[in-house]
Amino acid sequence: MRSRYDLVVVGGGTAGLVAAAGGAYLGARVALVERDRLGGECLNYGCVPTKALVRSAGVASLMRRAGEFGVKPVEVEVDFPAVMERMREMIRVVGVHDSPGRFRRMGVDVFLESEARLDAPGEVMVDGGRIPARSVILATGSHSSVPPVEGLEETGYMTHVEALRMESLPGSIVIIGAGPVGCEFAQIFARFGCRVSVISSSSLPLPREEQEVSERLLRTLLAEGITFHGGFRAEAARREGKDKVVVARDEAGGAIEERAEEILIAAGRAPTVDGLNLEDAGVELGESGIKVDDNLRTTVPGVYAAGDITGGRLFTHVAEYEGKLALRNALFPVKARADYRVVPWTTFTDPEVARVGLTEEEARREHEMVEVFRHPFGEVDRAVTDGETEGFVKVVAGKGGEILGAHIIGPGAGDLIHEFVLAMQRGIPLRRLSTMIHVYPTLSQVNQRVADGYYREKLFTATNRKVLGTFFGLRRLLS
Repeated sequence: MRSRYDLVVVGGGTAGLVAAAGGAYLGARVALVERDRLGGECLNYGCVPTKALVRSAGVASLMRRAGEFGVKPVEVEVDFPAVMERMREMIRVVGVHDSPGRFRRMGVDVFLESEARLDAPGEVMVDGGRIPARSVILATGSHSSVPPVEGLEETGYMTHVEALRMESLPGSIVIIGAGPVGCEFAQIFARFGCRVSVISSSSLPLPREEQEVSERLLRTLLAEGITFHGGFRAEAARREGKDKVVVARDEAGGAIEERAEEILIAAGRAPTVDGLNLEDAGVELGESGIKVDDNLRTTVPGVYAAGDITGGRLFTHVAEYEGKLALRNALFPVKARADYRVVPWTTFTDPEVARVGLTEEEARREHEMVEVFRHPFGEVDRAVTDGETEGFVKVVAGKGGEILGAHIIGPGAGDLIHEFVLAMQRGIPLRRLSTMIHVYPTLSQVNQRVADGYYREKLFTATNRKVLGTFFGLRRLLS
């Protein structure tokens, strides 16, 4: 251990790795402490493995639809162990960038499988030894939270972490929660041939999204054979023979029971703060995570927090952004403020669901003038030829065509949303997207077409037609 570090990063997930690498590249002395494996939730238990499963499930679904494309369909048989091995291989391939050796070659002192706790000001205890540090960034992430369901512990359940370790596919599964994790796993398991039921306290899946987006996704999930119990809260669980039974009730007192081989909990997340000695160190916790100001400073001078541990926007791309911001503020005297005005996100169901900015309801509460423009994928040539016409784009606009929010459910939504992200970030009004040339035939034309709707509404009015009709008539008389 060196005599003094410019920066000690606690947590080797996205925020921590970005901060540690950035500090090393800037020439700072950096230590990185991780209790498990580098890469954190995203690499090992989240984004990478689940997207690998999404891809395999999508291939199985497409093979079943082969007849739609003039290809003779075959009986699809999912080799679940092979699917899981492919998933693990994807983790290994992507994980090369997060290997301890790579960070040590950068000059970072990596303490792996080590516990860290805050001690005196400017000191971090690592496995019983003290590391002096000018600044500290806490980036230990989050973990699945388990709702208070009577008998759940005795009955047995799994989170997404255990689900990714399975070697055999259960015949049936009950999923508690209908957020992004619950919806993605519901579709994955259903497409692999598992009977899936979802119990959700919200009436629709993805309750943070536009209602019409959630309604469209629900139709898709139901069409794929998934049972959805919206507006029900799981209250109890028990075993009956080989089955696990979940009892849930709605606000009116109505009860349902779902039985399956497995129970998957996907009901939210909590910050991982155990063992950090936060209370004794003076670092305050809020309702959802460590309290930070606009500079990502905690209540202790020289200690910053970034990523899921703050309880803010629980996305890998936000963790990356905050890791960079915390690094800058930890190393340099001039502080930068966090800017969350334009944060996109995507749920990787099929069709994908992507969003940036305000919903229509939120916009009408905050702005006097609000207009809404939509365009369906069914009227985009490339979507038609690809046989992927499910979904639409919805843009919420304010005065002068300012983009207040964009919502996409459809093929490639996670990629298509970024045109709106850039427009919002740079203050580009909706009408400008209409005049930008988009390649034909591509799915990106759905963005252009929804912007064309703005032009049609503003330009092709009855008054304009009358005025221009008069102009063209006069021109014909004079020619």
